[in-house]
Amino acid sequence: MTTVRHPRLWTVVFSLLSLAYIYPIVLVLINSFKNKVFISSEPFALPNSETWAGMDNYVRGIEQTDFFASFGWTVVITVGSTLMILLCTSMTAWWIVRVDNRTARTLYLLFLFNMIVPFQMVMFTLSKVANMLHLGNPFGIWIIYLGFGAGLAVFIFTGFVKAIPFEIEEAATIDGAGPVQIFFRVIMPIMRPSIITVAILEVMWIWNDYLLPYLVLDIRKYKTLSIAIQYLKGGYGTVDMGAMMAVLVLAIVPVIAFYLFSQRHIIKGVVAGAVKG
Repeated sequence: MTTVRHPRLWTVVFSLLSLAYIYPIVLVLINSFKNKVFISSEPFALPNSETWAGMDNYVRGIEQTDFFASFGWTVVITVGSTLMILLCTSMTAWWIVRVDNRTARTLYLLFLFNMIVPFQMVMFTLSKVANMLHLGNPFGIWIIYLGFGAGLAVFIFTGFVKAIPFEIEEAATIDGAGPVQIFFRVIMPIMRPSIITVAILEVMWIWNDYLLPYLVLDIRKYKTLSIAIQYLKGGYGTVDMGAMMAVLVLAIVPVIAFYLFSQRHIIKGVVAGAVKG
């Protein structure tokens, strides 16, 4: 068994790296309470009696972006898309592992290929097809996110299912359980660590996504938070930085809270899905 040399040194190094990642978020939070005039001139300074704007930035940002409507549509898209991805891809991964024929292996390779295709290659065609199929709404976009999120999800789920002993399913079959009962009552509870991992990754991606909703959704009716924030830009490139910083804080708090609540499952699920089997 190997031991880590100089553990205190590595602790300092990783602590500094952590601060480097956290600092931009702290900077946004600090500037969300400053008068918009001072955000550009004194971006790194703490608020004081002269630069303090209080909650005015938040009130203005909420009003200008129709924040609550955008927040609601973002929740609908994120939750719906994530649930669809989890259900469809977990069942697909189970089928691929248990059938294990040429068709299943080919399908698995296609899912892996889906992971390496750049979005920019298909975005214009996708926009046209989505318009033809009338998918430009918060419910139609679930199907599109399912297509783009399936590759990684199937990859993780497939590796995890390979580690599940087939004897468990045989025992359930002897007890009279059918395929649907076996999956939902036996396989899904065992897959919980990988399901939570995929859910975290998909939620963080979909919640923060800007380009796909902008290309597909009818933004006259439906705006996600990422799109609504862009509407804080005024004419000639002017930006209300105070309101933008405030809305950014409101947008990132839910996903950070969700991540902190669930992050302990990430390593467990990724290792189980990518190494075992």
